[in-house]
Amino acid sequence: MNPADPSGLDRRAFLKQAAGTLLVGTVAGAAAPETGAATSTPAAKASSSITDENRRPGALDWQLTRVRLSKAQGVRAPAIEGYCSRQSVRAGEKLDLFVSTAPAARFTIEIFRTGYYGGRGARLMTTLGPFDGTPQPVPQPGEKGIVACQWARTTSLAIPADWPSGVYLGRLSTLAAADQPYWQNYVVFIVRDTRRADILVQCSDNTWQAYNKWPDNTSMYTDPRGAHVRSVGASFDRPYGKYAQIYENPQSLGSGEWLCFEFPLAYWLEQHGYDVTYCSNSDCIDPANLTRCKTFISVGHDEYWDLRQYDAARKAIDSGVNVLWLSGNAVFGVTPFSDSADGRPNRVIERAGHFGGLTDAEVDAARRVLTTGFQRVGPDESMIIGARTVIPFNGGGDWTCTRPNHWIFEGTGMKQGDRIPGLVGWEHHGAPAKIPGLEVVAEGTVWAGGVTPSGYTATIYPGPKKNFVFNAATIFWAQGLSSPPGHMLPWTHWSRPHGPDPRVQRITENLLRRAIG
Repeated sequence: MNPADPSGLDRRAFLKQAAGTLLVGTVAGAAAPETGAATSTPAAKASSSITDENRRPGALDWQLTRVRLSKAQGVRAPAIEGYCSRQSVRAGEKLDLFVSTAPAARFTIEIFRTGYYGGRGARLMTTLGPFDGTPQPVPQPGEKGIVACQWARTTSLAIPADWPSGVYLGRLSTLAAADQPYWQNYVVFIVRDTRRADILVQCSDNTWQAYNKWPDNTSMYTDPRGAHVRSVGASFDRPYGKYAQIYENPQSLGSGEWLCFEFPLAYWLEQHGYDVTYCSNSDCIDPANLTRCKTFISVGHDEYWDLRQYDAARKAIDSGVNVLWLSGNAVFGVTPFSDSADGRPNRVIERAGHFGGLTDAEVDAARRVLTTGFQRVGPDESMIIGARTVIPFNGGGDWTCTRPNHWIFEGTGMKQGDRIPGLVGWEHHGAPAKIPGLEVVAEGTVWAGGVTPSGYTATIYPGPKKNFVFNAATIFWAQGLSSPPGHMLPWTHWSRPHGPDPRVQRITENLLRRAIG
């Protein structure tokens, strides 16, 4: 929220053994598939588009190898950088890619889909180019601090019909010369679909963009009036700089917060064969996108929402959709979407204020610390989450079991007071809502700023149609599920999660078993 503050092995074996049952055309960077007989387990699906996709060979080389920032502690890599024309795109639709190289250089674009793929984390889908790259202009911040590029289009990509929904990384690589090394960066986009699925994972890309500092120090948090002022915005028409908050992660360059906080969930879901589809924040202003699935998941740092997203989530819960808030600081800032200068929808977000759950005392505290213009303009977010952001809101803590007999703890062995170290952070939810049937399943102290005690509450409450809403109360929940290639554990406020934990995995499995049957 404030950038100034510093498994189930049976199913894993199933997917690894199944990796060789479907042979596809060889592509650069892809390994030969493994072979072996596939044996299903009761918890895994016999077949789905996701299990079929993950039988394909993963790429040995998809991460960034060589990156060079413009300066020490910088966020951009001008040797090569780019962005996409849309946050998400369906099969058959066109995606424009915009790339700048300074100095001029030839380059290629390799498109990878991130997933499990036998533990390799991504599959090469296609390679574009080579192209002749040139420097493209860096715009100055305009009205409301918005930086919006108007670069010449490098190429267009029509999404093939057989590309499944997922989060895709385009790796930009200059071509090495006899006297020059190569340099790399990412662009990121989501392929979405409209099919019915068990699970819908919403990427938190509004928040990625709100914190994006590209080209230097221009984000929705760098206004001289304060970190949470209103009438500041951000455009998706610019590259993602290096993730610039709670830890040093140069391999995140160009990928938003996907590799940091969200990929461990997707990797784990696909590892275990769940029927999952993906979308952006902007896709969730339409309730029909949520109600087509049995379970909606918010993951990681999902801070910024359009009010229409709130209404869609409310309608989804009322219609019987299960919701897992595997996130923290979620639904905190009200950021309506608007069109780009050339009319593309949902390409600009603007902070209009904050959702209405905070008490008057918390608002007063926020005005003293963050900005005098702090204002509530939306409904109480805890009424869809089960809890909400509390002030103080950052730090780290242990996730402590308070209701061991609840069904979410089945098979974990957890007892009253058992702790999962460092799982709470770096921002969290507390102050449980007054919703009939709501239960607090984990509760404890989080050390805000590393030393000041605050509180968090993980909750679950029943929906109106035998559905339920679970709130993990932490940005770091996915850190306990897996640690895939391209990911690294965070460290902030003198606290850190420990990585994959069988208790987090089993709790999540219990939730999904109840949610999808």
